[in-house]
Amino acid sequence: MDKNKLTRNILLGLLFGALLGLILPYFSQDVFNWLNQYLLDPAGTVFLRLIMMVVVPLVFFSLVVGISDLGSPKQLGRMGIQTVIFFLATSAISLTIGIIAAQIVQPGSPGLLGDGIAEDYEVADSVPIMDTLVNIIPNNPIESMANMEMLQIISFAIFVGLAMAMLGKKVETVKVFFVQANDIMMKIVTFVMAFAPIGAFALIASALGEAGWEAVGSLLSYFLTVTGVLIFHGFIVYGLIVYFLGKMSPVKFFKGFAPAMTMAFSLSSSNAVLPLSMKSAQENLGVSKQVSGFVQPLGATINMDGTGIMQAVATVFIAQVYGVDLTITQMLIIVLTATLASIGTAGVPGVGMIMLAMVLTSVGLPPDAIGLIIGIDRLLDMMRTAVNITGDAVLAVIVDRNEKRRGEISA
Repeated sequence: MDKNKLTRNILLGLLFGALLGLILPYFSQDVFNWLNQYLLDPAGTVFLRLIMMVVVPLVFFSLVVGISDLGSPKQLGRMGIQTVIFFLATSAISLTIGIIAAQIVQPGSPGLLGDGIAEDYEVADSVPIMDTLVNIIPNNPIESMANMEMLQIISFAIFVGLAMAMLGKKVETVKVFFVQANDIMMKIVTFVMAFAPIGAFALIASALGEAGWEAVGSLLSYFLTVTGVLIFHGFIVYGLIVYFLGKMSPVKFFKGFAPAMTMAFSLSSSNAVLPLSMKSAQENLGVSKQVSGFVQPLGATINMDGTGIMQAVATVFIAQVYGVDLTITQMLIIVLTATLASIGTAGVPGVGMIMLAMVLTSVGLPPDAIGLIIGIDRLLDMMRTAVNITGDAVLAVIVDRNEKRRGEISA
């Protein structure tokens, strides 16, 4: 399905679902309850199950492929190491900002699900931080996959990817299998997203119909919180970084990269806009082809700051809706899980929501809760994609400056 057509259909599904959920109960609660029981809730459940179906295999295969493509530590070299460190650092920063903003704004309070939800839902007891770090290494990777122990799955995938990178040509056949398996998972994601307009319609209608008009304020607060953090990170944080580390005027940077940012907003895909991103960086920002050709394609794979912001705010929002107070350890797990999972995550529409289900699982929150926000996620997806590719261009400017200063590439 055409991306623009998909976006239009999801937005229409969101609009009609919201109208149905807010208006129908006022005329007949019995009719809405029947419709919710036999149509809306089943359709929403099917969509959520489709998402959950691909979480574990998508994370595992994409992470193995992403790590193996980086090469061994010796092969990465100076440019590769600073690229990976920068992306992981900015991902952690974006997630931290998102968590802090959500804790301040409290978009999920008093909550969409009513006052009694805290009594109905109990999150697992918090695990001490050292135990959490130790438990990252799985006893049984297969059992970890079956139980959706995401940090353990991620750590095992990293080991497999590193081993494949070091063995190189000896495991070419195995790597082809992982690449093709990852392609299969991404094709399934495409299938799932084709069902997204119906899923968005059913989920938002069911959520609003059960919660009433009070839910509108909470969803709007969530939307504005994510938007505000995306704008702050995209313009303020990146602007300061490109000024101090890249020695470039933020005005010049954003003016030169504006075409790519606009296209990313339209396409909601880092990979789809990559040719224009590289063209803008090379022709408008003066980045060399060598640096642009290395940093920006790698960034489209492992740099997901905008997606991380959504995951952080959404996780805190959902915790607030369920009356769960996240501990410091759980907040650290959110940062760690989302940062590590960003490696290898394909830059295509819809993947961010699947990654959110993984993050929720890692801190003991119900992944089904993404139904509360799936309806409005498409608009946020457009904005966070623009932030994602902007971070790639910022690093390209910084690496290019450093390499020219060392004389490794011509100015």
